[in-house]
Amino acid sequence: MDEHTNYFEVNKETWNKKVEVHAKSEMYNLQAFKDGKTSLNSYELSALEHVEGKSLLHLQCHFGQDTLSWSRLGAKCVGIDLSDEAIRLAEQLNEELQLDANFVCCNVLDTSNFVTELFDIVYTSYGVIGWLPDLKPWAKMITERLKPGGVFYMVEFHPILWMFDYVDGKAEMRYHYNQNEVIYEEYEGTYADGSSKIVSKEYGWNHGLSEVINALIESGLEIEYLNEYDESPYDVFPNLIKTESGMYKLENQLYPMLFEIKAIKK
Repeated sequence: MDEHTNYFEVNKETWNKKVEVHAKSEMYNLQAFKDGKTSLNSYELSALEHVEGKSLLHLQCHFGQDTLSWSRLGAKCVGIDLSDEAIRLAEQLNEELQLDANFVCCNVLDTSNFVTELFDIVYTSYGVIGWLPDLKPWAKMITERLKPGGVFYMVEFHPILWMFDYVDGKAEMRYHYNQNEVIYEEYEGTYADGSSKIVSKEYGWNHGLSEVINALIESGLEIEYLNEYDESPYDVFPNLIKTESGMYKLENQLYPMLFEIKAIKK
């Protein structure tokens, strides 16, 4: 952990700056969310159909829209995020919307040091594991926080997408599918608002599907399914086109955009 402290500090500083920009962005559409629109997409809603009365831990929750959307569906939620600015906004939204979610500011790998209860569901989604240098402690923590019979569900951008460098607005293949070395990027704007003047400084890591699956299996989870999809709910990569379903795909779609995993703690 110690060798990565600076990576996490740099990422936290960037995510703290992103919160204000994202809260005003069209992508996050905060007013529509406050008015009752869910932030959840069809993949996660289909996978976790009945959450009413269940406890749910949301990892890397940003400013809590998904956490609060699950709360609106009747789940008892706890959201975790590295950014204290994100957690501050999440708590404000929870109070404003009169929901009963709780939020904790910590590194996701340290979750078990801050949250001791066990959950029916652990959930994480869209652009999360790339911030972690090693998935084994992440998977171990997930198993620690699940009740026996509990469900882990993730939906995430496909690792092939992270083989490309998008900084100049075009996709240039630069990185290994399963790269151990850290990747540093520095660019103006964010995925939710490319015109923003904030400078994003980010450290990330590429994790192939075998690494994700094996970390979860080694932690004691039983994989129920792995699915891959060509369409993404988010227009966050260059040259995407909107489909009839309202989702996005590449004009020349030669690889998946997303994968999802559902696993059970026996």
